[in-house]
Amino acid sequence: MSLSDEARKNRDELFPAGVATLAHTDPEFIEYFGNFAFGDVVRGSALRPTTRLMVQLAAVIAAQALTEFRAMVGAALTIGVTPVEIKEVVYQSVPYVGMAKALDFLRVANDVLTERGIDLPLPGQSTTTPETRAAAGLAVQKLIVGHDRVERMYAGAPEDQAHIQQFLSGNCFGDHYTRTGIDVPTRELLTFSMLVSLGGCDPQVAGHVAANLNVGNSRGVLVDVLTQLLPYIGYPRTLNGLRIVNEGTSD
Repeated sequence: MSLSDEARKNRDELFPAGVATLAHTDPEFIEYFGNFAFGDVVRGSALRPTTRLMVQLAAVIAAQALTEFRAMVGAALTIGVTPVEIKEVVYQSVPYVGMAKALDFLRVANDVLTERGIDLPLPGQSTTTPETRAAAGLAVQKLIVGHDRVERMYAGAPEDQAHIQQFLSGNCFGDHYTRTGIDVPTRELLTFSMLVSLGGCDPQVAGHVAANLNVGNSRGVLVDVLTQLLPYIGYPRTLNGLRIVNEGTSD
């Protein structure tokens, strides 16, 4: 297997245990994929390695790639992503992919953490109670999405759908974005990564491009994130994400 020195170094930092099985059965594929994913794509990225691994984990969950997720959890821990951050990535996915899809990933995360000798449960990260989650969620939703836009969403909701807006504030934001362990700008990158990777979520991707800008993630950061996702989600969804970023950041 002929990896470039750069790609081999970057790969070995994540997977120090040795050569994957596919290197024996599919050496040509592993060579060109490895040179691309660990050489071309990583080169020039300004993302911290831990952020890169977290957005890739989020994308892999959305893509329902359980085998790759297991490998990437190990790589993330090796590169310095904390156990709390691993679990928070999975928790953050639930409002976007649904518990039916997230459950197996939570179990795999627990398995890998246990194999690494990490005691579960981890320290709690919640900052709300059942009594405060709705108000706290609405406050952080307005911070991220924008006060006026959230007010319009509430005002424009039909009477029989008003509860969905309340769920967005109390559950999607109140139960998740108020948690510690991962800061709000990083959580927005995770959400953006998951929505792009799910496909068919263009309005939501556009909304979270704006939300990322609101919390300080620049166009350059979003393009960098999409570049790091490309090997794992493919060109169609990456290019679609780039189109929405371009539309959302044009003058």
